[in-house]
Amino acid sequence: MNNRFDLLIFDWDGTLINSIDWIAHCLQTAAERCGCAIPETQAAKDVIGLNIQNATSTLHPDADAHTLEQLVQHYSQEYSSKQLSRADLFPEVIEMLVELKQAGYQLAVATGKTRHGLQDALQATATEDLFAVTRCADETASKPDPKMLLEIMQVTNCIPERTLMIGDSIHDLQMANNARILVVGVTCGAHSKDVLQQHEPLLCLAHTTELLAYLR
Repeated sequence: MNNRFDLLIFDWDGTLINSIDWIAHCLQTAAERCGCAIPETQAAKDVIGLNIQNATSTLHPDADAHTLEQLVQHYSQEYSSKQLSRADLFPEVIEMLVELKQAGYQLAVATGKTRHGLQDALQATATEDLFAVTRCADETASKPDPKMLLEIMQVTNCIPERTLMIGDSIHDLQMANNARILVVGVTCGAHSKDVLQQHEPLLCLAHTTELLAYLR
């Protein structure tokens, strides 16, 4: 493999795990249960990657504080009703992560999920040991703020020039741009190639596992 990067930081939802449609469904269900306007599917996908508070307030800008709290609660209830497993990961993701780690890359996750949500997902997919460090929106700043990337680089002792972010949403790409690191967009999640390319990624891939061919 080439030696351009030392640290690979992956988004979780829509990048490593096939969860975008389910998250959009949960956001729509929460709106329905609260008597709010149900967002269109793409509008729901557009906020995935933000922390859940920012996501709901973006979808429902006129909602009061109590309604926003209820939206978050209903979203969480619906999301947790589905039991995740390794089968929810995109095909060949495990093999890719194992090969990258064995090749000497440090691997990390930067996600808009809560710590509780990510830990459940890591345990359900048996992937926690593959990552040197993970950062979640409720323990740092929500995307597109670069704070979680800066923290990951500090923990791993990696510089921006040797770090690559991989994500499926404009929030991932904006965060990487704000952290001054290169980013690869993947079109298997929230946003299309045309949308992602507006944020000048290093390249756009149809599937995250195509990263292997680029790094080899």
